Amino acid sequence: MVDFSLWDILRNLLMALRWTVVLSLIAFIGGGIVGALLLFLRLRGGRFANKAVGLYVQLFQGTPLLMQLFLAYFGIALFGIDVSAWTAASVALTLYTSAFLAEIWRGCVASIPKGQWEASGSLALSFGEQVRHVILPQAVKIAIAPTVGFLVQVIKGTALASVIGFVELTKAGSMISNATFKPFVVFSCVALLYFVLCFPVSLYAKTLERKTHGRRA
Repeated sequence: MVDFSLWDILRNLLMALRWTVVLSLIAFIGGGIVGALLLFLRLRGGRFANKAVGLYVQLFQGTPLLMQLFLAYFGIALFGIDVSAWTAASVALTLYTSAFLAEIWRGCVASIPKGQWEASGSLALSFGEQVRHVILPQAVKIAIAPTVGFLVQVIKGTALASVIGFVELTKAGSMISNATFKPFVVFSCVALLYFVLCFPVSLYAKTLERKTHGRRA
């Protein structure tokens, strides 16, 4: 047993916390880029593209993230490609995030009254111009709050990356717990750090949601 003080435990967990933050940002930004492409395909790609994107969304929303992480880590290796835990976690979380963001944003675009499409179409705007100048400015205001709110789910989802050996906050907590035999103290600190990371984001999302509803009212 290693004799760690509370400060030693927190210091080591804080070092691991940075990788939780980095992985969350990679998943959120990468998922946002992929999600935006999926949204565009769903709006413009026709019936087949709409069904294909819908199937993609249902696949990633309807299966556990844990299974997706296992498939990314062990599945890619079947093709003879050496996959690190970092790469597998980034790929799995990016795809998982993209499916949810694409659906969130599709709902926001769908909430724009049909008359906005018809009015912009009557001005002889192309589809791209309609989306860029009329639809997106309105949809973005609606989408900000749920998008920021979903970041909390992404941050908490990174904890599952520990099962494939990625050393983030939860994995570091498990390693320290095994070394110190103080699971209650260690995981209390882990929970506290997750709360410190997620609560401001959650609070900000609720503030944005209230402002958005206030404007629309």
